[in-house]
Amino acid sequence: MTGGSPFIRKSNQLGTPAVIMLMRRITFLLLWVICLPGFSQDPRLALQYLQDGEFEKAANLYQMLYQKYPENESHLSNLITALEGADKGQEAEVLLKKEISKKPKDPILPLYLGKLQHRRGETKQAEKNFRNTIELLPPDVIIIQKAANAFLDLPDYDLAIAVYEKGQKLMKGQFAFTYNLADLYRRKGEVETMLKYYVDGLEDGSINILSLQNVLVAYLEPVKFQDLQSLLYERLESKPDFVPFIEMLQWTFIQSKDFVNALRQSKALDKRLQEGGGRVMYIAGIAANERDYRTAIDGYTYVRDLGPAGAYYLEAYRQLLINRRKQILETKNYLPSDLVDLESDYQKFKDEYGSSRLAAQMLVEYAELEARYLNRVDKSIAILTEVVANPVVDARTKAQAKIDMADYYLIQGERWESTLLYSQVDKDFQEDQLGELARFKNARLSYFAGDFEWAQEQFDILKRATSRLISNDAIDMSVFILDNLNQDSTGEALSHYASAELALFQNRFDTALVMLDSILAWYPDNSLKDDVFYLQGQIYNRLQLVDKAIEKYQYVVDQHKEEIRADNSLYELAKIYDYQKGQTEKAMELYEKLFIEFSNSTLAVEARQRFRKLRGDKFQ
Repeated sequence: MTGGSPFIRKSNQLGTPAVIMLMRRITFLLLWVICLPGFSQDPRLALQYLQDGEFEKAANLYQMLYQKYPENESHLSNLITALEGADKGQEAEVLLKKEISKKPKDPILPLYLGKLQHRRGETKQAEKNFRNTIELLPPDVIIIQKAANAFLDLPDYDLAIAVYEKGQKLMKGQFAFTYNLADLYRRKGEVETMLKYYVDGLEDGSINILSLQNVLVAYLEPVKFQDLQSLLYERLESKPDFVPFIEMLQWTFIQSKDFVNALRQSKALDKRLQEGGGRVMYIAGIAANERDYRTAIDGYTYVRDLGPAGAYYLEAYRQLLINRRKQILETKNYLPSDLVDLESDYQKFKDEYGSSRLAAQMLVEYAELEARYLNRVDKSIAILTEVVANPVVDARTKAQAKIDMADYYLIQGERWESTLLYSQVDKDFQEDQLGELARFKNARLSYFAGDFEWAQEQFDILKRATSRLISNDAIDMSVFILDNLNQDSTGEALSHYASAELALFQNRFDTALVMLDSILAWYPDNSLKDDVFYLQGQIYNRLQLVDKAIEKYQYVVDQHKEEIRADNSLYELAKIYDYQKGQTEKAMELYEKLFIEFSNSTLAVEARQRFRKLRGDKFQ
């Protein structure tokens, strides 16, 4: 169809004159509105002129607005700004002085005049007007805040402080400016006064304790926490039962890693508030994470001793045993009697809660104590057999119990029982880290038996394990086997070394040491030398002969720094100085050496993380 639709043509012909007429009416109405007297005084238009830098136009409009609405101070403020922008500062000053003569008690007018003079460099005149503003301040929160913010914009912290201090007196307890004052003294770097006002704010309720803690973590240097503690102790003399002071004091001790005093405060609050141990559990948990096991044990003992009716009784009992065990085993500084006492406590726990699902993990740890430290393998297997047979225990805990039971059968030399249990877990948890762990241990069984090629193939597969720990161990084992078979295709020396490792696993330490000495004598030129010294270090550390262990590890680091055990030895050295000797600086030095000089090591990440923690880095 040419020419389009007849209907559309008709509509266009009829519509065009109508549209023209409508536009004319709209234009007329707009012109009429613009001509209204109030339109030219629209504050939005004045503000737009001011923002666009059209100061003359803005000044004209604000002049009219202020004349019509003299009570609106924003019109006066913007008028002064516009006049200054239009290079009419003198006119602005005359206007302000005229207004001051009309309203001599208005504190904001001398403030505007002072700011004008300040921008012109007339310091003395400005200071005089600023002081006049402070003198004229009324007991009005809005005006006080407005004056203080104006001085902050200069910026002049001392004048802002003077405003808030005057405001404190004027408001007479109705409103507190303690947080504002504390923040200003923080900006000035006057820490003692800052802390005084923060504590004042805690006392008058104007400062929230959590908000204050966040501010102090961000801005207060660690060495200054002691000043805060002294101030809180001073305030507690007059208000010994004031909970926010006690809570804050407890928090400062946590920041300073003084968990003994933090626990003391938490116990006091727990008794006063009858909280049932929850606060003490929290402090004990922090202490445990920081490896302050003595304090953690103290806290968990306190909660356990509150009695079985308490909400935290069972968990406190569990954590008490866990931390006693860690205190003994991680420091490797214990007497046989310590192990016997711990065994007695585990047995009491088992007698009381042995059939409970929640006790199963504790029984797994109890079995480990019996097998690896008290050489009572039969008892450990009996404990784990109960766990596996208990219908209320979850499948994962049972699988862990089976893996440990397989380890203990291997200690007894029953390899087939071990591989059967490992294989059961592997089958039941094929796509899980438990299955990966079982496969790793089965591969290690083959390594112990001298079947190196098959074991190495399995370790190669496990390099891709989802567990980083298993993956790293698999990488170490794969590289170790491959490296030594390349040097000695018969694998004779490697077989002797694997047997020594098995003897260590079975707690036959003397036998393992004799085997390792034999390897050094029989194969003096073999590449296993660094591995032998590394394994000797592990044995001596287990025997609590720490200095001998250090000697062996140090030999590997110094004499075999290019070999695969150098990073392992360095890591073990760092851990000894860290956890056993408590020599933090030396430990940090070794951790740093590890992640710098052995950056490709699987241990570099752990070394860096521990180094940063010892240095006191804050983690989000």
